[in-house]
Amino acid sequence: MNKVILIGRLGANPETRFTQTNTPVCNWSLATSKKVKGEDKTEWHNIVAFSKTAEIAQQYLTKGSLVCVEGSITTSQYEKNGEKRYSTQIICDRLEMLGGKSEPKQESVKVDMNNIDDDLPF
Repeated sequence: MNKVILIGRLGANPETRFTQTNTPVCNWSLATSKKVKGEDKTEWHNIVAFSKTAEIAQQYLTKGSLVCVEGSITTSQYEKNGEKRYSTQIICDRLEMLGGKSEPKQESVKVDMNNIDDDLPF
């Protein structure tokens, strides 16, 4: 099974491009942190989303957004200056926006369903 779940913050605004068949592809970097010997250790992950997930990411995510990404790990090989290099990416299958301190504050509204008028204008 190839499954990864990451919770972290975007390092930059997402970038979207389109394939030849006009499918959106969105890329962003995600920072995850953990404590190692009392110090924060940050790992950076390259995230790729396709289709509707890419559209949602482009529309709603910004640098600093806190998100949960579920997907699979892929590694590709390429050559640069005659040297073999590797690139690891997370293919995002599911995206959940978690909010947090970098997000604009949103007010919570409570609605009492018992006091709603049944005469709707439509």
